[in-house]
Amino acid sequence: MDRWLIAGLGNPGPEYAGNRHNAGFMVLDELAARAGGRFKAHKSRASVCETRAAVLAKPLTYMNLSGGPVKALCDFYKIGPERLIVVHDELDVPYGALRAKLGGGDNGHNGLKSITKALGTRDYLRVRFGIGRPPGRMDPASYVLRDFATAERKDLPFLVDRAADVVESLMTRGLEATQNDFHRADLHISGPPR
Repeated sequence: MDRWLIAGLGNPGPEYAGNRHNAGFMVLDELAARAGGRFKAHKSRASVCETRAAVLAKPLTYMNLSGGPVKALCDFYKIGPERLIVVHDELDVPYGALRAKLGGGDNGHNGLKSITKALGTRDYLRVRFGIGRPPGRMDPASYVLRDFATAERKDLPFLVDRAADVVESLMTRGLEATQNDFHRADLHISGPPR
């Protein structure tokens, strides 16, 4: 069976662990926990957890250099971009919503920019973890490097769990079925789906 490569984006180090920019790492930790696996250092400059269906990877470079480890892992495991899923935070998706898509631009996301450049293609699957836009005139770069707000943290475990469901659905059911299920069920948790 051909395995998948699931890359969760974030910044290494405890000071970044709770940042919005580390949503990808949070989702990968959930996927590893579900598989009963543990992350180990890999020569590709990533932490890797191998499961039967997938190689879970957290690049250990900073976000803007994520492409190097992802490309190295694709080469090492002989996995093409068509079986790569990148999990990342997304400013243009409201908090509480998850989006799956294939290809497209990087919307100023330096992790995606780096991966697209390293792979030479935009055609890989993405799970976009909505973090919403920064309040007022806050610089987006500052916003993504802040921890989730107290009110957001209440729902965060649920959202991380749902994002892991989206990844598993992409692997087993494909993009269209995943979009049909998860895009309709936006998690405006405080009220019914809109």
